[in-house]
Amino acid sequence: MNRVVFAGTPEFACESLRALVESGVRPVAVLTQPDRPAGRGKKLRESAVKQYAMAHDLNLMQPDSLKGPGILAELKALHADLFVVAAYGLLLPQPVLDVPSAACVNVHGSLLPRWRGAAPIQAAVLAGDKRTGICLMQMEAGLDTGPVYVSESLDIGASETAGELHDRLATLGGEMLVQYLDDIATGDLLPVAQDDNDATYAGKIRTEDARLDWTLPADELQRRVRAYNPVPGAWTTLNGERLKCWQATVSSEEGDAPGSVVSTSPEGIVVACGEGSLRLTELQRPGKTVVSAAEFERQLNLDQAVFV
Repeated sequence: MNRVVFAGTPEFACESLRALVESGVRPVAVLTQPDRPAGRGKKLRESAVKQYAMAHDLNLMQPDSLKGPGILAELKALHADLFVVAAYGLLLPQPVLDVPSAACVNVHGSLLPRWRGAAPIQAAVLAGDKRTGICLMQMEAGLDTGPVYVSESLDIGASETAGELHDRLATLGGEMLVQYLDDIATGDLLPVAQDDNDATYAGKIRTEDARLDWTLPADELQRRVRAYNPVPGAWTTLNGERLKCWQATVSSEEGDAPGSVVSTSPEGIVVACGEGSLRLTELQRPGKTVVSAAEFERQLNLDQAVFV
């Protein structure tokens, strides 16, 4: 049985950890990021990986950094064959990458070299990609630049949100780990170098990135709504109030100035865009619950309303 150290933080990573444990692979240690303040109350929140590790009595480690002789000595003392990393959030310096006897394997949510970086799932939706997938990659010092052991792809639904795609990819990543990890450990599955000429990058998402710029084409805005659902949520403003838009479809109706309301109906609020128009179907006011467009219209007067 391989001695595995697992490193990950959010729910995406937790699916890989869960798959390993349920297949009989009990990591000798689980690394996750320290608890972080979250929510309006800024209370410390435990990561999904920490919660799972504690519930299954796994050896949990939460270092602030992987740099320095102390943590390096702790990792060496585990005598690991493999490090498995999924959305950990901390860079592994070269001395740490050199610790396991077999390999450091990363579970990455794209078809590398497309969408290296922090937010590959959202980037694929934003770009209108038809397919994406999971790569099991041999880690090296560069950002997602290592050679790929194996990849599997799936179609992106025309109306699929990043959250829905995330869940499917997380499940796929866990399944691939269980299927291929032994072959990676024994050297029966060898990685193939990426073509750096085809590389694209998906940077960290800022709240400002999710703002709906109504001068853009409707189909691009619809992808933005999907890509930022559930985090951070696509948003716009109306009468100085910031609104979240959770669901939208492209409309065939024609409008005037970008951001102006073209029509309202129980099916949605149609807003003019730089090209075409967008039908908003689920919205949320600050501090309120998500409501249908029909309910939203009952809450606010949309006569001559302009979204900005």
